[in-house]
Amino acid sequence: MERMNSPLHDDDNDDERKGEVVTTTGMPALMDELIEEILLRIPASSLVRLRNSVCGSWRTLISSSQFAKDHLRRSMAVDPALTYPRVAYYSSSYSYPTIGTFSVRSVFENPPREPTKVVPYEGRRCRSIIGSCNGLLCLHDDELEDRAMLWNPCTGFTSQPLKIGGVFNYCGFGYDHVNDKYKLFGIVIKKSRESVTRIFTFGPKSKWRTIQDFPYRLRDPSNKASVVGRTGRFVSGTGTLNWLLRGRRSSFVAVLSLDLVKETYSQFSAPSRDSDDDHCMFPRLDILGGCLAVCCETKKTHWTLWLMKEYGVPQSWTKLAIIPHHPLLINSRLNYVLRPMYMLKNDVLLAKSPSGKLVLCNINDGSIYFPNIDSSSDGMTKHRPLSRGVGSRIFHIYHESLVSPSHFGLPSCSSEMRLFKPTL
Repeated sequence: MERMNSPLHDDDNDDERKGEVVTTTGMPALMDELIEEILLRIPASSLVRLRNSVCGSWRTLISSSQFAKDHLRRSMAVDPALTYPRVAYYSSSYSYPTIGTFSVRSVFENPPREPTKVVPYEGRRCRSIIGSCNGLLCLHDDELEDRAMLWNPCTGFTSQPLKIGGVFNYCGFGYDHVNDKYKLFGIVIKKSRESVTRIFTFGPKSKWRTIQDFPYRLRDPSNKASVVGRTGRFVSGTGTLNWLLRGRRSSFVAVLSLDLVKETYSQFSAPSRDSDDDHCMFPRLDILGGCLAVCCETKKTHWTLWLMKEYGVPQSWTKLAIIPHHPLLINSRLNYVLRPMYMLKNDVLLAKSPSGKLVLCNINDGSIYFPNIDSSSDGMTKHRPLSRGVGSRIFHIYHESLVSPSHFGLPSCSSEMRLFKPTL
């Protein structure tokens, strides 16, 4: 029987091994590709916590721009749970330096007696949220001088504030996927009251550039249609910002689109409104599952939720759900519409109800549930608790990612936005 080669040996063959150099081998080293594949399967928030406690080569990999892109791409395409969708909100009527965030997953999964906790962040001044894209929030402040900056709540990094040089009118934030650029769009009203339409491309040497005028001006009587909402909705994968248009003297409804790649405008029809739709309750444009969404009130008995399955193709508007009116969802004094925010597995919808509360609607059986959200730590003392009403809080859905402003040449820091600790 042939003797097996082994790094271990016993006393019987010590003599014949004298003079030899005996080496031992440990476990085979994992290939770099395998290590990366394993790390790509870990949620972004977990990787952030691990980053400072792993070896240098892993830390370099996790912090790289390419890894952040690959992680985001895999998370969104293969396992969206890895991005852990969250809600970020601010107050539009009171000046608070805080932004609250909470987990969408907790809202859907927590039992009634276990509240979803709000995690608040505090900045050096009051800021609103223009939009979100790939885990980045674009923040805007106009207290001292109008400025904007990018912030990743997951990593904590922000970009240096960008001077706007005036007051924003219509605006929006999104990603040019063809050129791999993040862009901020805005109609800037200067001190001279002159308005100019500009785009800023975030990067080491980028500046504001003037582009073709926005087709519709605020409070312009010559406009045949008016723009509903100040902030454009970004549709991932299309590189577009979108606004809803309504006819001034007709039931005309359309979508105005800005292509961030070509920096040109286009227009296509929104879902046709039923003759029984409540025209006083005008719908708003939202994003649901990466698609444009419009919710219309019909016959004062239900809401119809439409989804554009194929971007820019009017024929792809699909009636996704009919949501019956419920006494707890309606407040005729507020004159709000139902605003879809997030849908879980095509059957449970998180929405902002006309009654001013966040609600979970089961679109299969019509049941509703008001989630328990503990907002006591958000520092917005003039607002009621979130579980009792949203007030003037404005909400944005974002997905956790590793994307950092430094990945596209911007100086970044972690001191502009920090966890907020309310005083007792």
